[in-house]
Amino acid sequence: MEVIRASVMGFCMGVRRAVEKAEQALADCESPGDGQGRVCSLGPLIHNPTVLAGLERRGLSVLSPDAASFGGLEGASVVIRAHGTTPQVTAALEQAGARVIDATCPKVHLSQKRVREWSGRGYAVVIAGDRNHGEVTSVSSFAGEGGRVFVVQDADEAGKLASGGSLPDKTVLIAQTTFSPSEFARINEVLRERVAGLVVFDSICSATMERQDALVELAGKVDGIIVIGGRSSANTRRLYERAKSLVPLADLIEDASVIRGEFFALPRVGITAGASTPEAVIKDVEDALVRAPKGNFREFQP
Repeated sequence: MEVIRASVMGFCMGVRRAVEKAEQALADCESPGDGQGRVCSLGPLIHNPTVLAGLERRGLSVLSPDAASFGGLEGASVVIRAHGTTPQVTAALEQAGARVIDATCPKVHLSQKRVREWSGRGYAVVIAGDRNHGEVTSVSSFAGEGGRVFVVQDADEAGKLASGGSLPDKTVLIAQTTFSPSEFARINEVLRERVAGLVVFDSICSATMERQDALVELAGKVDGIIVIGGRSSANTRRLYERAKSLVPLADLIEDASVIRGEFFALPRVGITAGASTPEAVIKDVEDALVRAPKGNFREFQP
């Protein structure tokens, strides 16, 4: 069997930065006589159970990002994950005596600033994204009191919103950084037809598009594709959905222990990984495929 990696996969800059900040906070806490308290993340730091388990073994605990108030945090370090959070939550953490470590992805910070700026100019804001996603909640909150923010998950929702008369000509469209580029293009097209003064910021992270492009390139070289990453990761799920449309056999796994037997019968297997998947997990999957006993698996029939 030949195992071929996608040319771009695994940790993105924002996730790597968040993990490094958490690891540094834990290391500081472990130093004798440093006077630091416990280390927490506001919500799961990243969408990868393997990484989270390792950090939790070192002492990282998880705070609910939806908590209205925080107790027992005097002297604690709280890491804001790459998705960001709301100004209100940051203020509540600081008031509770926590040391806030901001690991918000710089690209999310830019969206936050854009929403604050354009909402302050009187513009309505449309965010293309998953309305239940932490990043969307964070970015939306920067409109402030009286700001008008609408979240649409696809072009149909965008069309209904625009047809309902809720959007003024002064409207800004931005995207969740991990949103589908093709769906964002459709939403943009729908809104442009109905909103005369639409201002558009294509805020989808280049890392998302690079991984999608690398997946398409990979699909032309292999008989099946394994997507590695957490099932709760939006960008990983989108990689998997795209992989299913490109090759006869595709699967989404979190680690090497759940590789389906059909893959071992393929001549060439491609592997890619979401932006929250560390190199160690990718290497485990690669090694498991390469080292598998020969001849123990039925031939795959697409």
